[in-house]
Amino acid sequence: MLKHRLFSLRFTPLVLSLLLLPILPAIAVEGDGIGSSAGAVEYNPAFRAQAEPPASLASTAQVIVKLRSGADLVRRHALSAGTSPEQAGLAMEERTLALGQRIAMPGLLRAGRALDERTHVVRASGIDSAELAQRLQRDTEVEYAVVDYRRQRLVEPNDPLYLRGPAINTVLGTGGPDSGQWYLRAPTDQVVSSINATAAWDVTTGQANIVVAILDTGVRPEHPDLQGRLLLGYDMISEAASANKGGVKGPRPDATDPGDWVTSAEAADTTSPFYRCDVKNSSWHGTLTASLVGAAGNEGLGMAGVTWGAKILPVRVLGKCGGYDSDIIAGMRWAAGIAVPGVPLNPNPARVINMSLGSSGACTSPYQEVITQLGQLSSPVLVVAAAGNSTGSAVGTPASCAGALAVGGLRHTGTKVGFSDLGPQIALSAPAGNCVNVTANSPCLYSMISANNTGTRQPQASTYSDAYRIAVGTSFSAPLVSGTVALMLSRQPNLSVAEIRSILQTSARPFPSPPVASTVPLCLAPTAAQQLECHCTAQTCGAGMLDAAAAVKAAAARVTLDLNLVTGWNLTGSGVNAPADVALVFGDAAKVESVWRWGPVTQRWAVYLPGLSTQALAAFAAGRSYDVLSTLEAGDGFWVKAKQPLTVAMPRAEAIRAEQLAGRLRKGWNLLALGATDTPQQVQAAAGQAVSMESLWAWDALRSTWFFYAPSLDVLGGSALTDYNSTQGFLDFTGSAKTLGVGVGFWVKVP
Repeated sequence: MLKHRLFSLRFTPLVLSLLLLPILPAIAVEGDGIGSSAGAVEYNPAFRAQAEPPASLASTAQVIVKLRSGADLVRRHALSAGTSPEQAGLAMEERTLALGQRIAMPGLLRAGRALDERTHVVRASGIDSAELAQRLQRDTEVEYAVVDYRRQRLVEPNDPLYLRGPAINTVLGTGGPDSGQWYLRAPTDQVVSSINATAAWDVTTGQANIVVAILDTGVRPEHPDLQGRLLLGYDMISEAASANKGGVKGPRPDATDPGDWVTSAEAADTTSPFYRCDVKNSSWHGTLTASLVGAAGNEGLGMAGVTWGAKILPVRVLGKCGGYDSDIIAGMRWAAGIAVPGVPLNPNPARVINMSLGSSGACTSPYQEVITQLGQLSSPVLVVAAAGNSTGSAVGTPASCAGALAVGGLRHTGTKVGFSDLGPQIALSAPAGNCVNVTANSPCLYSMISANNTGTRQPQASTYSDAYRIAVGTSFSAPLVSGTVALMLSRQPNLSVAEIRSILQTSARPFPSPPVASTVPLCLAPTAAQQLECHCTAQTCGAGMLDAAAAVKAAAARVTLDLNLVTGWNLTGSGVNAPADVALVFGDAAKVESVWRWGPVTQRWAVYLPGLSTQALAAFAAGRSYDVLSTLEAGDGFWVKAKQPLTVAMPRAEAIRAEQLAGRLRKGWNLLALGATDTPQQVQAAAGQAVSMESLWAWDALRSTWFFYAPSLDVLGGSALTDYNSTQGFLDFTGSAKTLGVGVGFWVKVP
């Protein structure tokens, strides 16, 4: 049985030699889409996603192949991160030649790009991609073989300025929208789905060490709203015709967008690589999405992005008629700082990858593999993907992949916009733009403003989209989320992918309830039928509407609890509003001897000994009148006896501040922790007990000495407290600028 010996203004720590018992203070202190708005509607069938390669490419199969670990082909034709482009090309040719022999297609296979040491592209003529994938999949050395689909832009966009667009001229069809950048402002009764970025900017406008990669058509770097905002990106397009850079193909360090137009002649020419591709002007899609994420703000020019401080990394993966999965996946890997054979490492790895692209169909193995890998990096990378614009169909790839954060599209009123896809994969939804007006020559009232270019083919002058050259689509919902995540990481860079998702979803505002007389239906699970505007549910549009301010504030309030422990006794604590599983955190018996928590209500210790089985621990505790310690609750201080120096990761959550401890203080000894850097004086004031808090103690493990604070001495003023600490050999909180916060456990004695 532990006993306290009480001394007036004296302290004697009771060091117990009993098996594994901790030190206990014994103290007492006295006292999507470009186009005309004519006939504009809430959706546009032209925004469809294309899952299959164009018909002209049907006879040119293209497949992504991953060889098994230890495969003979991998050993004989090795690749590594340092492989030169020439060496990579030679290895791919040799592997592909051998694969052709193995599947009875000698000399018919051609090598494509490498994605990693075991994964590369294989092409062939006279066979379709699905059949080639099936043949390769049957080979015993092949882990998987999947069609290298060509993906498409989800929309073709255009945008205006923060408070209000230029004056509308209905004769010329220019200007507007009057709503300006409505989607960034605080929500109102009329504009419900706005993300409230203005309040988020009160917390942070972003830090330059946070990078958002834009995997898209590239950017127009000369646009004035992107000046100083871009890092040197990369062009990953491996097909010269699609790259549209004068016969030069990627990979190469130039993410400039030359235009992605397709002429009617190209689309009609059976010998053209763009046969049956959609006829369209250049979209400048990557410039549009990049500006929504991070256009320069507060500089008196043009528009504002969601983040003005985080950097934008353009990665060109879409060209004329879209882009292949292999190029997109290589771009994802490169953007995250993962080695891609034949390509130098990215010196500025992204923490967020925005993918306003995709197609219908289930997630394929290569996408799932890379998204999972990105989330497990030491600096985890979140993939934010647009849900798709096929008028209420199921979410496509890559948004449907596990671990990707799929974003649905909302009208200004908070209902699902007609073109947005929907389904349970969607994490949350954000504004996607809508017009309301549908009569000829009417301006689009809620177009999404973004940076643009006037060129219909080659680039011309920089400009912004407006109420006539409209920008709507889930391609623009995703960048709003990506920019918000960049703001969150600017305040709390150690967030995991799961934590980011949790914060975004728990901070999202609820979807508006349908009015009593509403003729707009509830959104239903996706089927083959179209679903236009509908009232969102959690099963169809995610957890709610993006609230940038709430998400950033929640991230900023989170505390990273990495406890650095020394050999011996450590008085530490869990200062966040999240419980910790003791066995999960401290279960390494080679490093941890014991963990102890004092119960102010039970007035006894709870103990955890990782070296004992569950039954042995229960017997040990019962024999000594202890409790078994299984969970550390929010605000608990506790002792750890460490066998060697180590760092343990505690949960991250909203920090507990001093005022939250007031209701926890009990008469006698209290072992507590905070997540904010408060002083003992702030703890005393927040507790509302004036000088009745008898004393406060924190242990300095490195010096094996106590920090001591007594309100009764502090109120005397002068050097009373400092002098007492000096005579007793205690450390002074004030003199050492010592605060109570992350990783600090402390005792409070209440009379």
